Amino acid sequence: MSAPPAAGDGPLAPAPAADGSSAGRDGPGSDRLAQAVFALLVIACFAAFIVTQRLKHTPTAVQDFKLTPRFSPTPVGRIKAERISFKLARADEVTVTIVDSAEHLVATLVRDLPVARYKQFSLRWNGRLGTAQTYTVALGAKGQTIVTPFNTGRPAAAGEYRVRVYLREQRRSVSSPRGFTLVRR
Repeated sequence: MSAPPAAGDGPLAPAPAADGSSAGRDGPGSDRLAQAVFALLVIACFAAFIVTQRLKHTPTAVQDFKLTPRFSPTPVGRIKAERISFKLARADEVTVTIVDSAEHLVATLVRDLPVARYKQFSLRWNGRLGTAQTYTVALGAKGQTIVTPFNTGRPAAAGEYRVRVYLREQRRSVSSPRGFTLVRR
């Protein structure tokens, strides 16, 4: 007759190692470590959820970009100037530039112009290179400010362009999510 099995020697208990040690059996320290790691993972997931929710509800600095998809500043073109408009989440002084598909500066429309928050701000670009030295300001039908800069450089090449807005007080640039096409025909 054999002796009854000792506590922990049932069919699911790990077998002793060849050298007689109990390899595979974890001590009480490893249980505490596993619990601590699990608790840290739960806390990290909760913190990531809170940060994600906050980011989802934080307004972007430049909002509601609107662009004319195509324009042709030629005598036969139907739309002669690119119509650009956006809103700011907080008032700032803006520099608005046009960049090509390689992100090279093509034209500067306004420099350090104060723009109110949450009010639609509109610009027109005549398709010419360089920095505008003057501009006119008009009030649109919906109450928005429309700035028409006068760039006097040579005509820009046909191609894809984007708008870049530099926010002076925030010290950062935001590019339009979509571009527009300048057509020369």
